[in-house]
Amino acid sequence: MGIITVATTPQSELHDLDDDGDDAVRRAAGTGESSRASRHWWDRNADEYQDEHGEFLGDDRFTWCPEGLDEADARLLGEVAGKDVLELGAGAAQCSRWLAANGARPVALDISYRQLQHSRRIDLARGAAPVPVVQADAAVLPFADGSFDLACSAYGAVPFSADTAALMREVHRVLRPGGRWVFSVTHPIRWAFPDEPGVEGLTAVASYFDRTPYVEQDEHGHATYVEHHRTLGDRVRELVGAGFRLVDLVEPQWPAGLEQEWGGWSPLRGRLIPGTAIFVTERG
Repeated sequence: MGIITVATTPQSELHDLDDDGDDAVRRAAGTGESSRASRHWWDRNADEYQDEHGEFLGDDRFTWCPEGLDEADARLLGEVAGKDVLELGAGAAQCSRWLAANGARPVALDISYRQLQHSRRIDLARGAAPVPVVQADAAVLPFADGSFDLACSAYGAVPFSADTAALMREVHRVLRPGGRWVFSVTHPIRWAFPDEPGVEGLTAVASYFDRTPYVEQDEHGHATYVEHHRTLGDRVRELVGAGFRLVDLVEPQWPAGLEQEWGGWSPLRGRLIPGTAIFVTERG
């Protein structure tokens, strides 16, 4: 099976953006701008991302977060064998590969064609059956109602979507009754702190309640990267409003012996403030 591409943005609206010297600002960014920025950013940076983090992620490891909480231990999805599973923001489909090895039938979805090409690269190198992949925006899922038993996302799709209430409704639509939707994101409290691994990242400098998106933009004002903040309460209301029941909210502790830094994640910060929030929900 090749990469299935589902166009959600007219090609005439896409721009070739250069991320050199981009300005970081807090400003409004709508659904179209956010989606375009994400597609371009991940296509440009997929190679560097996989080079930098590929060893930590592995080829077939399902890890929820930089703290290293693995699904093999946490079992937040429950039994996966024999289940149809949708992974959102799959990147190179490392999580989906783990799901397949454990008897599931995964489909890996990502907005970035280049990220999904890395999935193909890994499958070819392993000589394994390729993971089915689809290129699409997670807020506009190209699947029929009730197509999946489970849905998951490890730091993918959710933070980059301008309308996560709509995204939650879409996931609810494609899940079967009783299906689990589990996703991890940067812990919302981190938005009050600088994204720095050292002591400078331990002092709150912004309002936790400021939902203004974080935007990197070029000299023309075109967004090249967008990330959206929601409080814990916002997330719960979105999920409940979409028809989900919150089963658990997991805040992984920084494990002893892990000394690796990943962006703003570090042993120093991780032992003092949470870095990840994992929402475990079930479809009503």
